[in-house]
Amino acid sequence: MNQIVVEDQVSVTIGDDQIPCATSGSNEIDSDGLEFFVKSGLAKIQESSLEDFIIRTSFFSGMGQNSDLAKKTKIVAIHKNLNSSWSGKARAQSFRVFSKAVADKCGGDANVKYAWYGASRDEISDIVMHGFSWCLRADGNRDCCRHSISLSPAKFSFDSVLSSEVDENGLGHLLLCRVILGKQEVVTADSNQFHPSSPEFDSSVDDLSVPRKYIVWSPYMNSHILPCYIISFEAPYNKCSNGLVEANTIKPRSPWMRFPTLISMLSRFLGPSEMASLNKQYRDFREKRISRPQLIQRVKEIAGNQLLAAVVSLYTNKCAGVSSSKRRLMQLVR
Repeated sequence: MNQIVVEDQVSVTIGDDQIPCATSGSNEIDSDGLEFFVKSGLAKIQESSLEDFIIRTSFFSGMGQNSDLAKKTKIVAIHKNLNSSWSGKARAQSFRVFSKAVADKCGGDANVKYAWYGASRDEISDIVMHGFSWCLRADGNRDCCRHSISLSPAKFSFDSVLSSEVDENGLGHLLLCRVILGKQEVVTADSNQFHPSSPEFDSSVDDLSVPRKYIVWSPYMNSHILPCYIISFEAPYNKCSNGLVEANTIKPRSPWMRFPTLISMLSRFLGPSEMASLNKQYRDFREKRISRPQLIQRVKEIAGNQLLAAVVSLYTNKCAGVSSSKRRLMQLVR
């Protein structure tokens, strides 16, 4: 038996090559707009189950540094990925095979962790049904290619909450995944890297000592990441009448923020390819190749309005109590 631990949380013992079964699941149809998860082959787990307790504890612990937000956030449902389709079974089997292969390469430890991934409900549904995609739908209905998948460690669920998008019911959704990390290397935000720098490494992080991002390169995204649960939640920053974030819902106290500060904060949520594009746009602006309005528009296209507004709100909350004479900020989101 092997003990799989949700970092800094309660541990649960499962078999070496098993995915936890859904013995605590329920196939009831939800009344809160989540019935499509059940129809897609997932099972809603009961609130009194051990699985539910462990996941809730990890989720809220990861938001502990933002306790006011945690107190106002409500988990509506947790659904378990049963991997019941032929493709789901194949992905689960692939994950087991690669776990063993990476463990053999790394001296017996594949460094398997739990991690969060925040996105829209549609993207999360597609991931569970078909796996991660190389193409990502960006703002403006444009497709862009990505070289990596960025996930948040179990104890930093808040980062993925900011990366999630609300649906028409005002709910955000996160994936809780098992991730094969193996031996890790550091990748900086301005890196153009799109695969391990050598066969010695299996994945990347933003910081080896206290990582806030696990980076899995695209060639391994469907063999080294296994979606296990979907967590659906209500949070005060994203709830409004039409299920979309409204600007005045999270309007910061000051509408000004310096671009370097914004870029630094966005590096916690965006992958290396997005950050490389963001830094290039800022360099073009500094070298007067593009105008300030063009820069603002491109930042919004890369980061998305929802993440951008949430990051600005987070920053201004941190700046509460700082005198106005120290707030040398540049206007960005209006």
